[in-house]
Amino acid sequence: MTFHIGARHGEIAETVLLPGDPYRAKWAALKFLENPVLVNEVRGMLGYTGTWRDPSGKEHPVTIHGSGMGMPSLSIYANELIRDYGAQTIIRIGSAGAMQEHVKLRDVVLAQTASCAGSPSRTIFRELNFAPAADFGLLAAAHAAASAQGVPVHVGGIYSSDTFYDERQDLTAQLMRHGCLAVEMEAAELYTLAARYNRRALAVLTISDHLLTHEALPASERETSFAAMIDIALNAAFPARGA
Repeated sequence: MTFHIGARHGEIAETVLLPGDPYRAKWAALKFLENPVLVNEVRGMLGYTGTWRDPSGKEHPVTIHGSGMGMPSLSIYANELIRDYGAQTIIRIGSAGAMQEHVKLRDVVLAQTASCAGSPSRTIFRELNFAPAADFGLLAAAHAAASAQGVPVHVGGIYSSDTFYDERQDLTAQLMRHGCLAVEMEAAELYTLAARYNRRALAVLTISDHLLTHEALPASERETSFAAMIDIALNAAFPARGA
C-alpha cells in the first residue's frame, strides 16, 4: 500500500491504463477486462485489475486506474504505480480538444510529444526545456491498431495544459500556428516520469470537443467513441506477433 493506492503487492499489473475519471476506469474495466477486481478506492480513485484477452485468445493482466485531473494528480498516481508497484507500461486514455481543422470529433490522437508551460517536474530541469515524448514501440503499435480498425488517427504534438479555463488565447493561437493537434491536461508529466524511470508511456486521446468549431460530443455518444480508444490502447500494449 502507498499513501494514495490501497492495492496489495501483486494486485497491480505491469500494464496500466490511466483514464482521468475514476468512473471511466470502472466502466472500462467492466467492459474490456475479464474478472475485474477492485484493487483501489482510496479517496474515491478507483482501480481495477483483470485480464484482457487478445484476438488470438491469449490472456494479459491489465490494471485500469484513475489518475484524476491535471498533471499534479497524475504525477502522484504514476509515481506510485511505477516506483511502488512496478508498472512497466502506462497508457493514458482520455479526451482532448482539437486544435487543428483537419482533426475532427471522435478522431483519435496519438501524442508523439507533449508540450507544457509547467508541470510538477519543471523544478527538476530548471532552465532546461525538456522535451517529453512517447515510447515509439507503443506509438507505432497504436497507429497500426487504429488503422486496422479504420479509426481516423493523427500522430503529432499535443499541449498539456495546467489550467482548464485557459485565459491565454495568445498561447493557444501560437500552438495552433505550430501544428499542435490537441490539448489535454496530463500527458507531458506522464512522458517525463516514464523517461525518468525508463518505462514505456503513450497517450491515446479521443477528440471530444473542438477549439475552432466549438463542437462537442454529446454524453450519449462519448461511450462508443471512447471504447475505440481503449481497444487501440490494449492492442498497442499487446501487439499481435508479426504486427
